[in-house]
Amino acid sequence: MIIAQRSLSGSSQSPRSPSSQPFLSVSVTDPVKLGNGVQAYISYRVITKTNFPEYQGPEKIVIRRYSDFVWLRDRLFEKYKGIFIPPLPEKSAVEKFRFSAEFIEMRRQALDVFVNRIASHNELQQSDDLRTFLQADEETMERLRSQETGIFKKPADLMQMFKDVQTKVSDVVLGKEKPVEESNPEYEKLKHYIFELENHLAEAQKHAYRLVKRHRELGQSLSDFGKAAKLLGACEEQALGKAFSELGAKSETLSVKLQREAHQLLMNFEEPLKDYVRAVQSIKATIGERANAFRQQCELAETIKLKEINLDKLMLTRSDRVGEAEHEYKELKAESEEATRRFETIVRLMNEEIVRFQEQKTQDMGIAFHEFAKGQARLANSTADAWRSLLPKLEACSSA
Repeated sequence: MIIAQRSLSGSSQSPRSPSSQPFLSVSVTDPVKLGNGVQAYISYRVITKTNFPEYQGPEKIVIRRYSDFVWLRDRLFEKYKGIFIPPLPEKSAVEKFRFSAEFIEMRRQALDVFVNRIASHNELQQSDDLRTFLQADEETMERLRSQETGIFKKPADLMQMFKDVQTKVSDVVLGKEKPVEESNPEYEKLKHYIFELENHLAEAQKHAYRLVKRHRELGQSLSDFGKAAKLLGACEEQALGKAFSELGAKSETLSVKLQREAHQLLMNFEEPLKDYVRAVQSIKATIGERANAFRQQCELAETIKLKEINLDKLMLTRSDRVGEAEHEYKELKAESEEATRRFETIVRLMNEEIVRFQEQKTQDMGIAFHEFAKGQARLANSTADAWRSLLPKLEACSSA
């Protein structure tokens, strides 16, 4: 949960006091499985607390499902060109993982981060769609979702459209499609940075996953060894048997700690890295939108030149189509000016967004790596303490 304020000026007053700063606090909680089979899904309680005057009241609780979050993100992406829309966690394609407790908690945490990033963004927090998402009843949300997807005849159409858009964006960003390109050194530097960042984040996330896996495997091995050592201890007598039994007990205790640390590593280290991989992919989508806007601007400018030439010819020949051509020219010029404004707005917003992204990334990655180091230190200390406590008894056995 994050408390988003419209002003950065501080205040020691309670958020509920009338003179406090405007705030918007959102929590995604209580995941519950509903339905059966392929119709099964997870619902979440979304709790909003705010003193924004445009909201219905100081607190609102609604029930939302994953597709509602998708609806919100799609609406924001369509309306706020140039702004980096926060990414959503991906769906699990594997049925046996879809409803595991760990996957559900990871998704709940990621959805909480998603909606709070929107709520803390100066522009996005004012969105009518966010307000609808946080306040509308379930029937209204279902109707809005169906309106968004009603134009598609079948899911395959949506998937194909997504693939086409994804390919087009990749082609534009990677430079495979080169009808018109923006030649701006700062923009080229930004694109290079984003692609490098994605590669490095993905590599770090891959190794973080391996660390989680290694912790779990070592924990399982210690558990198995502990059981074997305790059985061995039961076969022995006196000091040796007791030493083996205590060795087995310590191994099982450390196994539990390793499994617990593996879960913390997953939630507080691997997941934040994975989230930033998704965030960079969202930035790439905005880069694709900027490329499209630049291309539209250039194409309209070229078309205007042709219209001017045609209009001059018609005026020289005193054609009766001059009036119609002038009208078309004015309309096209207005459209071109609007395309230029749209492109310039995207550029301005992207420049602001990359600064905000860098600041947020520095903070989030600092927390993630701090949690990683703290967890590893905690695990190393508890492991050393556990084995150290056994040394006197084991040494006594070996010297007897």
